[in-house]
Amino acid sequence: MKTMFKTCAFIFLASAFIPYSMATTVQFQTVAGDFEVNLFDQDTPQTVDNFLQYIAEGHYENVIFHRSADNFVIQGGGFQIIEGQVSSITTFPSVENEPEFSNVRGTIAMAKLGNQPNSATSQWFFNLKNNSASLDASNGGFSVFGQVMDNGMEVVDALASWPTFAFTSPFGELPLRDYTNDDYTANVSPTEEHYALVYNIVVLDAAEDTAASLSPTKNTVSGGDSPSDSGGGGGSTSIMFLIALFGLYIGRRYKR
Repeated sequence: MKTMFKTCAFIFLASAFIPYSMATTVQFQTVAGDFEVNLFDQDTPQTVDNFLQYIAEGHYENVIFHRSADNFVIQGGGFQIIEGQVSSITTFPSVENEPEFSNVRGTIAMAKLGNQPNSATSQWFFNLKNNSASLDASNGGFSVFGQVMDNGMEVVDALASWPTFAFTSPFGELPLRDYTNDDYTANVSPTEEHYALVYNIVVLDAAEDTAASLSPTKNTVSGGDSPSDSGGGGGSTSIMFLIALFGLYIGRRYKR
């Protein structure tokens, strides 16, 4: 009996150390509505782990879209609202570039510094159109690590339709609502109600394989390795594997 309890404890502890990237779907909860994004955890594992670490530590709570480039991208992940003020997100070390997939419409990719392929930290962007021609070969390619699901791009497009205002860099294309040109001319500072706010990004069912039916477009010009598959579900597989080992162990105990 003691051996059985020890084995159960081992399985519990082992499952606790399954990487963040085993969760395959996240939900963006925004001022314009919620939408889901499937993460390509098997093919861009470092990028997904990095992204989920920011989520786990609360760095994406009240984050804003600080850049909206018309018919190109809408970008966030660099700044959040804290006590009514815009503050830079505390970043982790940069993550290695994983340019496996193409920057087609509806994908999310990591933003990075110019001419520094491995400089991505916390910022990401959504492709509002097929940007493969301009981004797939640029700066070593970009780490496309997920895809907006179902009708989620309706929410993204709604946010991207907000008027933009040219403040000091990096807010040169800042999307704001209920903020007028008169406000801008009068140097009225935007407040929390004006920003394209993401209240939170949350991980949904971590054990569900939500990417099995997806076929993300391969980036053929970045020099990235060929992906083995495009889906998640690793968490479910790992847990089931541990359970199977436990069952095998118990079966052998009873045969003795």
